[in-house]
Amino acid sequence: MLRSLFDFGVVDALDIVFVSVVLYIGIVALRSARAGPALAGIGVLLATYVGARQLGMQLTAWLFQGFFAVLVVILVVIFQDELRRVFERIAVFGPWRGREERPRSATTDVLVRTAIELARNRVGALIVVKRRDPLERHVEGGIPLGGQVSDALLLSLFDAHTPAHDGAVILEGDRVLRFGAQLPLSSDFAQLHRRGTRHGAALGLAERTDAVSIVVSEERGQISLARDGVLRALEKPEDLATILPALLRPRGPKVGRRQLFLRALRERWVEKLVAVGLACGLWVAFVPGSQVAERTFSLPLTIDNVPTGFAVEKVDPPTVEVALSGARRVFFLLDEKRLAVRLDAFLVESGRRTFELSNDDVVRPDGVTVAGIEPRRVRLTVRKGSSENPPGTPGGAPPEG
Repeated sequence: MLRSLFDFGVVDALDIVFVSVVLYIGIVALRSARAGPALAGIGVLLATYVGARQLGMQLTAWLFQGFFAVLVVILVVIFQDELRRVFERIAVFGPWRGREERPRSATTDVLVRTAIELARNRVGALIVVKRRDPLERHVEGGIPLGGQVSDALLLSLFDAHTPAHDGAVILEGDRVLRFGAQLPLSSDFAQLHRRGTRHGAALGLAERTDAVSIVVSEERGQISLARDGVLRALEKPEDLATILPALLRPRGPKVGRRQLFLRALRERWVEKLVAVGLACGLWVAFVPGSQVAERTFSLPLTIDNVPTGFAVEKVDPPTVEVALSGARRVFFLLDEKRLAVRLDAFLVESGRRTFELSNDDVVRPDGVTVAGIEPRRVRLTVRKGSSENPPGTPGGAPPEG
């Protein structure tokens, strides 16, 4: 396997980079969905299965083998929303994801003034500012509008006498796309403690997209912001004037490639390190590890089924050279103590002394085949006597001659 590692080329590097990116997107999506406990449980089961295989616990290994045979279906059922989110992230990743239509500063000022006035009058509101991620799959109902954002329009949409005032207003750029819309609710009760349905809807959308949601509480007159799966309550409504423009402005000024590279390394470096480590491990296991290799072992002969009244005095030869063939990763984890050559001596009673070894006489793990046995012919020297204590063993009779 080490020789194959030295054959590492450009294609292998691209292979690892691509898999690392996919794994990183999946890890970030699952972490934001708080799927860590479920993944930890699957990891415990996987470690139990590997340990059972190494210890030779056949029943336990068989039971877990059936479980892992349907693991893909189980993962799809458990993480169907998270997997769909991963695929959506991949679809909008990169330069082809489209241009983000950001609101102008005048529109941002309108949002700040309207939210502060709604909070002062204790009028509940939920305003969503669309970024790059699509919102169609997460938004239900509502009435299309397409009007220009203004103080009067937003105040009228959240007036308690209008039938759709409890829904969300969806903004893209400087226009109101839809009002009275329903959003998915979050199940993060730690952040939603003593908060209402509007906060749950804002956090639910922030967990699934990169949109920014402004929530006004009609009970406390407090303004909260939801973004990237985090719900943040402002100490006073006026703080929105400094925080919201910073959230809606571009991610940052244009910088050079070196600065971008350093920033990419610093952000979420733990997830990146885990993704690269997993990709490298998978490459080692499935690329050089899947190549067929052959190793030769010197194994002692074990004599089984010696008939009653006979004792094995000598085995010629006492050890044989066995060539095994299989994937290189099998040999990397192989415990040589679990290898053996077992000879059935039942026919000794009928006078047979020379035996031909077959591949079935070699005890080996699954996935390993016998490429050769040298020598294949074995001769036993036996004598009549107790087969339980062969000559030369403690309690046995001394060898004749």
